[in-house]
Amino acid sequence: MERYYYTYILASKRNGTLYVGVTSNLVKRVWQHKHDLVEGFTSRYRVHSLVYFEQHRDIEAAIRREKRLKEWQRQWKIDLIESDNPDWKDLYDDIV
Repeated sequence: MERYYYTYILASKRNGTLYVGVTSNLVKRVWQHKHDLVEGFTSRYRVHSLVYFEQHRDIEAAIRREKRLKEWQRQWKIDLIESDNPDWKDLYDDIV
């Protein structure tokens, strides 16, 4: 069975606080963020909406992409989100 890895961006609201992460189980990880089971940044700032994600076949590629996105300017991240998700819809229901 082929395994996938995900680089994702969560938001508190449209143009709100952003969080970039990486995981091998996107549904489970976003669910954990939504229920504040991940202590730290996302629970503190209520960053719960999945607004962008990418699928990778290689964990190293997913991690490299996460690190690159974390270095990006905020506006670049917003532009990336809006290129695929202009309404900032929470994509969680689309992946479950």
